[in-house]
Amino acid sequence: MLLPNKLFSYNQSILPKFPIVLSALKGKPMGVHELYKKVIRKMSGVNEFMETLDCLYALGKIEYDEKKEVLRYVVRN
Repeated sequence: MLLPNKLFSYNQSILPKFPIVLSALKGKPMGVHELYKKVIRKMSGVNEFMETLDCLYALGKIEYDEKKEVLRYVVRN
């Protein structure tokens, strides 16, 4: 996972990719492949995409519905 530090700036890390994925999921839940096609132009590749999903899932910002096979933005109060 690429986080900002002395060697990598904020823009080089995966943190600025979080809003890209979250804004894509705010409209409606979507499958992983559909989301990938929607946001990949703004990422450096599939590894960065997967790392972004991993982090968002670990932070509780997205969830995966196994029955419907979609990712969903999680709204917490």
